[in-house]
Amino acid sequence: MEFFKIHRDIPFMRHALVFNLVSFVTFVAAVFFLFSRGLHLSVEFTGGTLMEVSYSQPADLNAIRAQVGRLGFTDVQVQNFGTARDVLIRLPAVKGSSSAQQSEQVLTALKVVDPTVSLRRTEFVGPQVGDELAADGLKALAFVVVGIMLYLAIRFEWKFAVAAIIANMHDVIIILGFFAFFQWEFSLPVLAAVLAVLGYSVNESVVIFDRIRENFRRYRKMNTEQIIDNAITSTISRTIITHGSTQLMVLSMLLFGGATLHYFALALTIGILFGIYSSVFVAAAIAMWLGIQREDLIKGGVKKEVDPNDPNAGATV
Repeated sequence: MEFFKIHRDIPFMRHALVFNLVSFVTFVAAVFFLFSRGLHLSVEFTGGTLMEVSYSQPADLNAIRAQVGRLGFTDVQVQNFGTARDVLIRLPAVKGSSSAQQSEQVLTALKVVDPTVSLRRTEFVGPQVGDELAADGLKALAFVVVGIMLYLAIRFEWKFAVAAIIANMHDVIIILGFFAFFQWEFSLPVLAAVLAVLGYSVNESVVIFDRIRENFRRYRKMNTEQIIDNAITSTISRTIITHGSTQLMVLSMLLFGGATLHYFALALTIGILFGIYSSVFVAAAIAMWLGIQREDLIKGGVKKEVDPNDPNAGATV
């Protein structure tokens, strides 16, 4: 389905060098902020106190968040747990204060507003658990990257695999750079969003790569740059429909999902925007600079020019 059809190819590759220079500068800035400021890790990674409280009626999460914030706790996570009356509260570890002291302090503050609130359970999440989660997250990221490279190398050609991985890592590092620069909280949902962006971005690259392969078979007189421009132009309508509908859903989570889904949706929003950009200007351009050509993508060989009277005419090499 197409909303519109562009009859003249847009010369994307003509400006590829400029856009990739911008990408390189953005990438370097993201790496700089990651090393200089670091990620603002959530309780799951750093350790802290986990509380489950219960109310006699549906709880007001914003009021609970504000009440706990008045105690001086920063980066408090408040979310429903099971039902609208059950609330899960995550508190960061504070030096000089035990888990029991923190939970008692928070429960006392909550009882001032609603005396019916009761403490179901409280537990301490140690930093060793956070280290394990961080290690598992890095392993998951590594498995995704290797899987994408193997898939693209088998499905297309190694040059496309290299181009796609560079573009995907470009997206991931820039997302992390945003979180490091603004010191947004990096939690497990955000990590899940980063992994989702990897798959989402490579899907866009595969669509463009597949059209490039078709164009190499279809248009014999076009050079590589023209083939890529045609492939990107012919998939623009599909890109707008797919990414537009996805962004509407993510935007609804960003605006109406509350504090629990805020950074998850924010990471997805950044990833979707840069995923489109990298698939067009980074992945396709790098594949072009690596010297992708018709012979790399057309299996079974190419026809050679021979004497018409040669009985072997039409054989492939």
